[in-house]
Amino acid sequence: MPTAAAPRIGARVLLLDANDRVLLIHACDPHDRGHHWWELPGGGLDQGEMPEDAALREVAEETGLIIPSLGRKLWIRESRFHYKGRDHHREDHVFLGRITDTAPKVALKPTENEKAGLIERRWWSAAELRQCTDKLLPAQLPGLLDDLLRGVLSATPLSLVD
Repeated sequence: MPTAAAPRIGARVLLLDANDRVLLIHACDPHDRGHHWWELPGGGLDQGEMPEDAALREVAEETGLIIPSLGRKLWIRESRFHYKGRDHHREDHVFLGRITDTAPKVALKPTENEKAGLIERRWWSAAELRQCTDKLLPAQLPGLLDDLLRGVLSATPLSLVD
């Protein structure tokens, strides 16, 4: 089990549709429903799993969407947060994904934790995301998406800490 010093490793996908909208999951802490946020689909790696494989698996389990292949790694985000009464330390590897058909292809397989905290899933345009007043993970997501869509996001994965 990871310690506070050793983060749990995860993988997420900045998933864009044919109109460059990004898919976000609205979730909350089941122990504190007032603590809610929007995040990219993804989650923790299984034992021996590579981040790319975990990213594809997690998106399918959480959304029913099958991504044909991942694009480049965009960033690695380290975070410390309080959830379900405990302190957590995560390191998420975030990959670019693109799909043209947003209809789910496989049955959802949410964990009990995901079921308890899921509020909704929603596709966001860059303009809508810039207007969002809810908590976004990462907080810099609107600017990162703008940079990606303008073609100015660094080709080297960024390192984010929050």
